[in-house]
Amino acid sequence: MTTAGMNMGRIIFYEDRNFQGRSYECMNDCSDMTSYLSRCHSCRVESGCFMVYDRPNFIGNQYFMRRGEYADYQNLMGMTDGIRSCRMIPMHRGSFRMRIYERENFGGQMHEILDDCESIMERYRMSDCQSCHVLDGHWLMYEQPHYRGRQMYMRPGEYRNFREMSGGLEMRFMSMRRITDMC
Repeated sequence: MTTAGMNMGRIIFYEDRNFQGRSYECMNDCSDMTSYLSRCHSCRVESGCFMVYDRPNFIGNQYFMRRGEYADYQNLMGMTDGIRSCRMIPMHRGSFRMRIYERENFGGQMHEILDDCESIMERYRMSDCQSCHVLDGHWLMYEQPHYRGRQMYMRPGEYRNFREMSGGLEMRFMSMRRITDMC
C-alpha cells in the first residue's frame, strides 16, 4: 500500500440496520448524504477516522467513528434522524497544541494543552471552556469530564464561541482528547 493510500479513510454507509439496503462508499467529506441514500442507519469504517453528523453540512450532533462496524449506530449514539453528513479526519503526525479559554472570544483564564485532558476542573481549576484556538493537531472536545457526553471535532483554527458553533445550544467542554493515528 502506498503512503497516500495509508492516509486515506474509507467508510461505507447503509440505508438499513445490520448493513442492509443500498450502500454508499465514501473516502472524503460528504456534506449531504441524502443525494446518495434516503436514510442511513448503519456503517462500516474500513480505514481512517470520521466525524458523522445528524444534519447536512457538518452541523448537528456529532459522533467520532474509528475503524469498526456500527450495525445499529442509533442505539450507540442516540442519533434519531440518522447520519446526514460526514467529515474525514486527516491523520496528524507531529505535536498537538491547543489553547482553551474560560469565556467566549478568548476571555478569562487561558491554558495551553499539549496532551489529553480528562477534566479541566481537576487539572486547571477551570469551571468552563467556551472558546479555544487549535494550533496543532486534531482534537475531540467532550461536554463532560472523562470523555463523556456530546462531542465536537476541532481542527486547527480559532473557535471564538461554542454556542454559535452548536446552533445556539449551550455547549461547554470539560475534557478533550487528541485524535492520533491509533484509529
